[in-house]
Amino acid sequence: MNRLHRIFLAFSLALPLAAAAQYPDKPIKLVVPFPPGGGTDATARLVANALSGELKQQVVVENRGGAAGAIGAQAVVDAAPDGYTLFFATTGTLTINQHLYAKLRYNPLTDFTPVAMVASFPNVLVVQPAVAANSVAELVALAKSKPGVLTYGSSGAGSSSHLSAVLLEQMTGARFTHVPYKGSAPMTADLLGGRIDFIIDNITTNSQHAKQGKVRALGVTGRVPSSLLPGVPTIAAAGVPGYDVTIWYAITGPARMPADIVQRLYKGLQAVMATQKMKESLEALGTDPWILGPDELAKVIREESAKWGETVKRSGAKAE
Repeated sequence: MNRLHRIFLAFSLALPLAAAAQYPDKPIKLVVPFPPGGGTDATARLVANALSGELKQQVVVENRGGAAGAIGAQAVVDAAPDGYTLFFATTGTLTINQHLYAKLRYNPLTDFTPVAMVASFPNVLVVQPAVAANSVAELVALAKSKPGVLTYGSSGAGSSSHLSAVLLEQMTGARFTHVPYKGSAPMTADLLGGRIDFIIDNITTNSQHAKQGKVRALGVTGRVPSSLLPGVPTIAAAGVPGYDVTIWYAITGPARMPADIVQRLYKGLQAVMATQKMKESLEALGTDPWILGPDELAKVIREESAKWGETVKRSGAKAE
């Protein structure tokens, strides 16, 4: 190798390091896999705005809805792994959809670079007032005494409201009858009207119904109780040890992102998610900060993918 070639090689190797040192030197795109206006979009915009200030570079939200998040996910998988296209990932897009959709083109376990977990929230199990159960244990006992008689609604086959109830069956041996709806609104209307017995769904909406006495809250699905429902235990503490349905949001990028850029993003997210302002803003959406680093996030994705794969298999749910 002559001297000119050696200089050229050294210069070529230095380019990625220089680029990483200057990162970010242009706006970053954060792909949200759902339309504007929902809880996922609202949370993503909070994070993007805060991260823009921390990185001194604009983080722009781009909504790419469709196919239960798969369109947005695929757009990120196909992007250059340079840290300028990121994905606002959800529990569904990274751990559930691959078990529901036979034609999904991406593999969540190999086609993304985990960056950071940022936030989470639970669902809540609520019953209509006529149901003779004042706790999760009593509901399970009632269901076991009358297999298939108690009905629960969901916002659709394979939704978190559906799989939350399937997991409850799987862990207790109880058997319920599933009544699927096209969205949460008609499901909730039938619950309030007494036409179905219970649902396990969004805590923000249902905590209001519980406080108004329209439903009775028996347990939250997450790891810890929620400030939205003081005094209501987790389902795990209320008789189903190990039960955990935590809906979460995470930042990922395309596979093979440089490690130093991943760490730059993680440190930035760690800083903004720890502020009191962010905590209060998320709580207003019924969400809590939950910051985990790249390795911890990768572990959560693997474990939850295995859990939901088994639950989806049991449910028989399929989507196309």
